Amino acid sequence: MTKDHKEILSRLKSYHASGSTQDAAARKNVLRKLRENISLMENDICEALYRDLGKTPEESFLTETGMVMESLKYFISSLGKLSRPKRAGIAVSQIPGRARIVPQPYGTVLIISPWNYPFLLALDPLVAAIAAGNCVVLKPSEYAPVTAAVVEKLISESVPSEWVSVIQGDAGVSESLLDEKFDYIFYTGGKRVGRIILQKAAVNLVPVTLELGGKSPVIVCRDADVKTAARRIVFGKYLNSGQTCVAPDYLLVQEEIHDELMTAMISEIDRMYPDGNCGKIITRGHYDRLVRLMENQNIIHGGKCDSFSMTISPTILDSPDPGSAIMQEEIFGPLLPVLTFKEESQAVGYIKGGEKPLAAYIFCGSKKRGMKIANSFSFGGGCVNDTVLHLASTRLPFGGVGESGMGCYHGKYGFDTFTHYKSMLVRGTFLDPPLRYRPFGKWKKRILKAVLG
Repeated sequence: MTKDHKEILSRLKSYHASGSTQDAAARKNVLRKLRENISLMENDICEALYRDLGKTPEESFLTETGMVMESLKYFISSLGKLSRPKRAGIAVSQIPGRARIVPQPYGTVLIISPWNYPFLLALDPLVAAIAAGNCVVLKPSEYAPVTAAVVEKLISESVPSEWVSVIQGDAGVSESLLDEKFDYIFYTGGKRVGRIILQKAAVNLVPVTLELGGKSPVIVCRDADVKTAARRIVFGKYLNSGQTCVAPDYLLVQEEIHDELMTAMISEIDRMYPDGNCGKIITRGHYDRLVRLMENQNIIHGGKCDSFSMTISPTILDSPDPGSAIMQEEIFGPLLPVLTFKEESQAVGYIKGGEKPLAAYIFCGSKKRGMKIANSFSFGGGCVNDTVLHLASTRLPFGGVGESGMGCYHGKYGFDTFTHYKSMLVRGTFLDPPLRYRPFGKWKKRILKAVLG
């Protein structure tokens, strides 16, 4: 960590220690300023997302700025209620007394954000951390440099630098930041780096939230609405060129409707992406990896690659070998492998044979049966008869389980993530029963057992 970075961290810690972030009104003012400036800078944000990832303005609003604005709206309206101490009941042994649960910020937190949604996944946890009263070091991804620069400008014009500071740089900068003693670490990205962060955090006993990924399945049952399922699977899979942590990673379809679903999906791909372009692959290395994953596969649609623009058309791969790389690695691109099953128990068994996914999607004619299938295996969150949209609500927690992550956020759950709930018991001195004090006699034991047993 450079001298400048150490000075930034020291300044943030001092500002938090001053108590300046404890004032709910001050937090609201910062959130309002962020919301105002996002509106003013929306064209700059959209341009940055286009240059980094090839996103259209509509997609940028739908999947990035609009969701951040919704989060800001929630916290601005709910912060008073969230930040107030709450009354709690007391045990018999605490009478007379009053109990309170006091929300307090952890202190100075580190947020490391990824490149695939470089605005949303930097700002969304940041908004929750500010709402909870923390000071923040934000490290954006170096793989989306234009958006990272816009994020830094937005924050510098909206939040005092002693409250939130953006530190740019490569993986070496992230690693050096992790050597410092933060009060909380929030990371969104891949499992390999997630493990490194967990190891680094353990040295200083720093709590962490890890938002990772995994192979998120889609199950399509024989009685599903095939046309709607096709439309919603195509939407969720090829959004941002498949570079979405909760994108459908592979498809399990019941044998009887395989051909009908493939026809419907190909039709939807052609309708949504008539030019075959669903966005830019972020780096050359990632592009080359995706091209290798397609080798020796049965491509039934798409598969067109442009190495100059680093784009891959929406692609469907039929009946891949379950042991092949494409079925073992998280794809994170516009390639959708398709497997068939005879009975629903086979699909569930296949999923259970792997790591717990971040998301899962079940398309089924019966919502009740769809929920029964969903409850038969473990995953972070998902939908019955849709894809991806479960993460768009401030009322639902978003996070993984097992290798797909730990901890959650969004709305109140984000406030909880960045908050320590301090228990306080307040007692008077006018009454002080002797039961808890030595010496202990038989009569005390009898009374204690009657009261506490």
